[in-house]
Amino acid sequence: MVRITIELIRKRSEHNEGEIASLEEITLHQEDIEKIEHIDRWCRNLKILLLQYNLISKIENLGMLKKLEYLNLALNNIEVIENLEGLESLKKLDLTVNFIGDLRGIKSLRENEHLESLILTGNPFTDYEGYREYVVATLPQLKELDMAEISRSERIIALQRYAEASDDVLRGYWNYAKIRKEQILRHQRSESVRISELNEDGTEKGGEDDEERSEKFWKSTSSHTPEDRIAIARENRRNREKRERKDDEAKKPKYVPKLFNSDGRPFNINQPKVPFRLDDESDRDKIILDIAVYKHLDTSFLDVDVQPGYVRVTIKGKILQLTLSSEVLTEKSTVQRSQTTGHLVVTMPRLNPLKLIAKPEDKAKKSTESKPIKSVKAQSASTRREFLEIGPEKDDLDYMRIVDNNKKHQEKNKLLERHKDVCRPEEKIPSNDFVDNPDVPPLM
Repeated sequence: MVRITIELIRKRSEHNEGEIASLEEITLHQEDIEKIEHIDRWCRNLKILLLQYNLISKIENLGMLKKLEYLNLALNNIEVIENLEGLESLKKLDLTVNFIGDLRGIKSLRENEHLESLILTGNPFTDYEGYREYVVATLPQLKELDMAEISRSERIIALQRYAEASDDVLRGYWNYAKIRKEQILRHQRSESVRISELNEDGTEKGGEDDEERSEKFWKSTSSHTPEDRIAIARENRRNREKRERKDDEAKKPKYVPKLFNSDGRPFNINQPKVPFRLDDESDRDKIILDIAVYKHLDTSFLDVDVQPGYVRVTIKGKILQLTLSSEVLTEKSTVQRSQTTGHLVVTMPRLNPLKLIAKPEDKAKKSTESKPIKSVKAQSASTRREFLEIGPEKDDLDYMRIVDNNKKHQEKNKLLERHKDVCRPEEKIPSNDFVDNPDVPPLM
């Protein structure tokens, strides 16, 4: 809801150099104001107050404007004429296109003795039979109604038909009250349906974005009611704020990268974050820059600037800048782009070719030198018996040592035979007088 603030009044009083106390005229139209407030206390010297094309639903807080002569409340949501008795100097009142249905409210304007012109065009009661006669007879001080002058004969006829006109106006108001009641109920039902379609956090179901919701709103049917006018005004305000946000974002200064330091030395910058390869070692006569530009990017979005000490490539407004190890000839530099991969190749001849340049080593040789040579020895095959035994490794079944093992076994056998010969006891020869006793068992 837009409210009347001191800032708004000062903004609208530029013709009076921003002074509010001495202000005699102010225009507050098309501000989506929904309530009249503060004006009778801040601007008591007002003579002209324009509040047309807002969302004001009630006439209030105007009783202290004793000098006010012209009040414009056209195109608002007012339904009752009230609270205007304190405007002692009021001469002209404009209530065009409001929602006033009870014409009996104009009786309160009898207190405004200086009221000469009243405009009520576009209100529901203007369709009642006897409307003009009733107003002319009720307000004898009026000289003009709905921009039409009131003649003396018309006033006499209106006074004669006042009773009949009052009955017609009352019947017309009863019919309008029924229609208005149906409008309120229909709006309440639509609001309840809309609220039920909201999620728990207040967001709309279905994930509709602002554009879809706005399109759905403008395609829906609407009626000429205060509620629909408020909804339309709020939707317009939402769209206007959205456009203003976009304009503010567009007006924000874009980030400009710092390309050089205080000494004038260029920085290395890669705003587009594209892969590149700067080759300044393989060739003594030139420097080659290979940039992996997006394959399907149009060449019109590319701009190359080669300087003696640096190269700058602009890709869709984003800068890739690289410093060079040596000065290059800008006028002899060339730029080519691959039609297959989209890569951009910038070839920049050196100003002074290098006298000596390191020769790239052979990759195969380098790889063999860097890796130590490993010797591989044949090992005996593991057997099932080997895993089941505990103890030192045995080479009984090593077929590579069959000959050696045979020699060892032969030597072992010879040693064992020698040991047996040494350890074998000597046979003793019995004496001549030895008598063998058969009862004695032989010695083993």
